[in-house]
Amino acid sequence: MSSQRVQLDIQDHHVVMDNGILQVTLSKPDGIVTRIQYNGIDNLLEVLNEEVNRGYWDLVWSEAGSVGTTGTFDVIKGTEFEVIVESDEQVEVSFTRKWNPSQKGKLVPLNIDKRFIMLRNSSGFYSYAIYDHLKEWPPFNLPQTRIVFKLRKEKFQYMAIADNRQRYMPLPDDRSQERSKVLDVPEAVLLVNPIEPEFKGEVVMDNGILQVTLSKPDGIVTRIQYNGIDNLLEVLSDEVDRGYWDLVWSEAGSVGTTGTFDVIKGTKFEVIVESDEQVEVSFTRKWNPSQKGKLVPLNIDKRFIMLRNSSGFYSYAIYDHLKEWPPFNLPQTRIVFKLRKEKFQYMAIADNRQRYMPLPDDRSQERSKVLDVPEAVLLVNPIEPEFKGEVDDKYEYSSENQNLRIHGWICMDPPVGFWQITPSDEFRSGGPLKQNLTSHVGPYCLAMFLSAHYSGEDLVLKLKPDEPWKKVFGPVFIYLNSATSNANDDPSPLWEDAKHQMMTEVQKWPYDFPASSEFPPSDQRGNVSGRIQVRDRYVSEDCIPGKGAYVGLAPPGDAGSFQRDCKGYQFWTRADEHGYYSIKNIREGQYNLYAWVPGFIGDYRYDAAINITAGCDSDVGELVYEPPRDGPTLWEIGIPDRSAAEFYVPDPNPNYINKLYVNHPDRFRQYGLWERYADLYPDQDLIYTVGTSDYAKDWFFAQVTRKKDDDTYEGTTWQIKFQLDNVNKSGTFKLRISLATANIAELQIRINDPKADPPLFTTGVIGKDNTILRHGIHGLYWLYSIDIPATLLVEGNNTLFLTQPISDSPLPAFHGLMYDYIRLEGPPSSTSTRGVKPANIAPNTSLD
Repeated sequence: MSSQRVQLDIQDHHVVMDNGILQVTLSKPDGIVTRIQYNGIDNLLEVLNEEVNRGYWDLVWSEAGSVGTTGTFDVIKGTEFEVIVESDEQVEVSFTRKWNPSQKGKLVPLNIDKRFIMLRNSSGFYSYAIYDHLKEWPPFNLPQTRIVFKLRKEKFQYMAIADNRQRYMPLPDDRSQERSKVLDVPEAVLLVNPIEPEFKGEVVMDNGILQVTLSKPDGIVTRIQYNGIDNLLEVLSDEVDRGYWDLVWSEAGSVGTTGTFDVIKGTKFEVIVESDEQVEVSFTRKWNPSQKGKLVPLNIDKRFIMLRNSSGFYSYAIYDHLKEWPPFNLPQTRIVFKLRKEKFQYMAIADNRQRYMPLPDDRSQERSKVLDVPEAVLLVNPIEPEFKGEVDDKYEYSSENQNLRIHGWICMDPPVGFWQITPSDEFRSGGPLKQNLTSHVGPYCLAMFLSAHYSGEDLVLKLKPDEPWKKVFGPVFIYLNSATSNANDDPSPLWEDAKHQMMTEVQKWPYDFPASSEFPPSDQRGNVSGRIQVRDRYVSEDCIPGKGAYVGLAPPGDAGSFQRDCKGYQFWTRADEHGYYSIKNIREGQYNLYAWVPGFIGDYRYDAAINITAGCDSDVGELVYEPPRDGPTLWEIGIPDRSAAEFYVPDPNPNYINKLYVNHPDRFRQYGLWERYADLYPDQDLIYTVGTSDYAKDWFFAQVTRKKDDDTYEGTTWQIKFQLDNVNKSGTFKLRISLATANIAELQIRINDPKADPPLFTTGVIGKDNTILRHGIHGLYWLYSIDIPATLLVEGNNTLFLTQPISDSPLPAFHGLMYDYIRLEGPPSSTSTRGVKPANIAPNTSLD
């Protein structure tokens, strides 16, 4: 570094400070920085600007009594110049502006002294100012003051604000009317034709069938043009609220299923593939330790793909958490599309779950009444009178993963369909029966990848310290279709075509076109096949084919652990009528094989771990599942199918109807069915008599609390009355109870004494599924086996008491259980099938 002394060169109209490293020129007496010479650059400041607009102090002021944050803009120009310090080590100069009463109303009543300092061997200079207002001077407002430097645009193009806030910047010319579009305020512009294409504020994928516009570098879908419609997405919404990936996260140690909501915005854009056949673009967001506590510690890479001759586009994302990063919880992640409400008013989820939907305006405070929770509203004054008196709740349209391949919306004029197709469940959590949201009033169309719905905190992804994690969600396909004419407003052609496309996408899985190495194509995957049978000597002397068995590979764990897994991949299929199954296209890795068989309780897990390698084709042979069984069936209630659908589901209160589910197989999706229990059992709880009662008519689908006349709630005790002809007092009976769901509930078991304390058995407080409130018929599966000493039983009439006592939370109506199946077994005997009937088999067990 130079040791040259600091020099001061005072000219008629300029002052130059020079220490041999840099030169700073200031106008005199104004004190405007007009030139900074450094490192061979003649002037770092913008030479195209007038000298007064290069480096200056300014302020905004207004007279006392003014309101708001605006006022008179004033570039502060000195009227007197003075040398304060001049030595070999330092120069300090002053530019002052004095105020006097003749300037009242014209100039801010301040004496201002601007100072500039240069030190020897310093690669820079300092500036400060002294603002002085005397007591007798007029009062005033001062919204702003600052120093401004305008640099040369052709040289300074990279900006840094913080470790994680640095980037190349557009040119000022890019903000011109010809190159940008003003947004809500003049300060905000969308760069539509910047000099450097990389700054273009949007990316457009176009294959001649549709155009998809994404913001850059955010990666938000802002526009979808198709079939003459300029934008299928809601143009009344902000661009960031039209088509986006989002997540909910919380710090490690947090409890519950809520957290910080985050619309995922990329910070870097990259073209991955650009050819005549395919475009794939990437929007990434990197995490670094300076963001701890502010942003979820994940590197996220959002991808969008468009193919030639394809009437749609694909999206997937790679979430990556490094070992050394902080642990966290991830309750939810998904893709959301919000469509135009005046066009998309018909929703379709399944062949028998389709309807015209209310408008989002109908959910407003003026047009609806909020029910027990904000998601559920009663439409009291909807725009379309046909919806008056109906309940709208997004959870009424949930679906199981195994059935959640396609859903979406239809516009009748012109006839256009918008469909979300999920060709595989491998990246979803919780197994094939896990329920997720689909489409609902908005109109919203969702692709749910991870959620705690119908499961609670058990399905919140929780990373531990020093635990790395990486997962690919998707790809999913957004499919658009149209019809040539639709004079009768018939949605079926578009729906049928969309289902056909869904099958095409399923057959193409795993796709061979995603460019990321994190998504393996078919030749980098393996297959597993085999046969599963059931051995229950109290049903048959021979092994029973595992007809319709659910068989899957999931991360290693205990039997049944797959339903609580949310970190890894899962691969499921259904066995044929002989119990044979084949699971194809499994990602490489180590898995356990899990299964359960409709008609039998419990979970199967193959003891040996299964290692999948690229190209492997493993036959695990014949597997035999021995479900829990100690003795012969004395009686049973229900069907062991992990659902309460076979039990009595009442008609809804006529004041809370969803017309879709009137006389519908899914009648359990009607709102408020829990309240019907008190209507049916106002004074005494349910009593079920084995041999006389019919569980389809006499067993309420959920054991809920009872609402009393004073609007408080109480727990309930159900009774099962049964007869025993013979009781061997030295024997032990076995009670098997499988639950289809539980929500902050406790099940207490007593035999013949309803006040026994302690009870024979209690589950303790279990479950946070919220299935009852969310109109489901199952959540997580629970299985209990309870020994009943014969000394508690009598020959003749016996009563089993089932008590759910909890009723004291902020939402007491929703404490409860749903039973899947109950069975009483006699003591073990040497006999097998003689005189014993098999368990009930679900009549609608399908093999697809």
